[in-house]
Amino acid sequence: MYQPSIFETQTSEPLASRMRPKDLSEFVGQTHLIGEGKLLRKMIETDNISSMIFWGPPGVGKTTLARIIAHETKSQFITFSAVTSGIKEIKKVMEDAEKNKRLGIKTIVFVDEIHRFNKAQQDAFLPFVEKGSIILIGATTENPSFEINNALLSRCRVFVLKELSTNDIITLLKRAIQDERGFGKEKIDISDENLNIIADFANGDARSALTTLDMIITNASADKDGTIKITKETIENCITKKTLLYDKNGEEHYNIISALHKSMRNSDPDAAVYWLARMLEAGEDPIYIARRITRFASEDIGLADTNALNVAINVYHACHFIGMPECNVHLAEAVIYMSLAPKSNACDVAYHLAASDAKNTIAEPVPLIIRNAPTKLMKNLNYGKGYQYAHDTKEKLTTMQCLPPSLKDKEYYKPGIQGNEAKFGQRLERIKEWKKAHRNSKL
Repeated sequence: MYQPSIFETQTSEPLASRMRPKDLSEFVGQTHLIGEGKLLRKMIETDNISSMIFWGPPGVGKTTLARIIAHETKSQFITFSAVTSGIKEIKKVMEDAEKNKRLGIKTIVFVDEIHRFNKAQQDAFLPFVEKGSIILIGATTENPSFEINNALLSRCRVFVLKELSTNDIITLLKRAIQDERGFGKEKIDISDENLNIIADFANGDARSALTTLDMIITNASADKDGTIKITKETIENCITKKTLLYDKNGEEHYNIISALHKSMRNSDPDAAVYWLARMLEAGEDPIYIARRITRFASEDIGLADTNALNVAINVYHACHFIGMPECNVHLAEAVIYMSLAPKSNACDVAYHLAASDAKNTIAEPVPLIIRNAPTKLMKNLNYGKGYQYAHDTKEKLTTMQCLPPSLKDKEYYKPGIQGNEAKFGQRLERIKEWKKAHRNSKL
């Protein structure tokens, strides 16, 4: 067993490691799982732990929670790494776990980033999970449905861990300042506003927040009485981000996302890239920006450029796969594309017009002609009677009225004249002329 040398000190450990919660009472966040009366807490308290997968973003407590479970259930705790652990090492540990089981000792095997284990490595755990020789706890930032073998996944309960809130992070930062494991022996002067800046910068990642706090306090100057005073300037010098110009939860957040949206709408790629950079350099979540761009692609471009939505969705996935800072170029590509694309809000206008009528005619029955008739009774009630199958006609068109009678011939979608929508508008006009001519011919 490893024994620390006399030359090592507690403070040589990273702050995040020193402040790792020892039990559930110190654990912050994930109340939907470990709050009073919640499933995972009951499993721990009743010592009824089964194999499980923790799925969530970095720094939310996956490893810590696994360690707490092992401690609370008095189990041996073994960790595996996808980089250093081969099939041989896995099988050796599994054999030891089986021996421990015969002695009444439970073994929890924790596999961090289990999605990085290949199929053969994952399969090596399977027989021991099935026999109950080990309790497997896997941690992953990726969707388990795609990254973990079905056979192994079916034998594990999946728990989804959520990003920590700003308040959660502030609680951890205050504890680190006051606790002797952190800076409890020091005199630290830091305002709630500055703690909030650090918490925002961490973006839900406890490990990142504690690492940032450690760096800031270490590099701060002390007064004559030994008090370490943390200023906004100290924080900005350490994190090299202009976070003070951008409050992710306040008015400036909404002002800048509005500026980005309106710059793209105004076909101004330079302004769009600038506002994008303002957000990203201040620590904004790239996924949030990608979602807003996806909305823009349909709201402000729509059918004028049918590729805009494809670009937005592809960029969203790129941001999810690689994150910051690498995904900044993908977002830049998206906002420039949206800025230069032809514009139309016809889809958005059409929906709102239709929504207004839908609310006012909520009880309007579906016309019999376009109802399905899967049973004899429905056919006897004239469901589907007179239905015209468009594919049976030369033009692939019919004269059926698909709107309720009270909304007969109502128009919601009115195409613009930019890009592809000009073509759609011409086709729609031809369709309407054909229907009008053929309806009149039947009169």
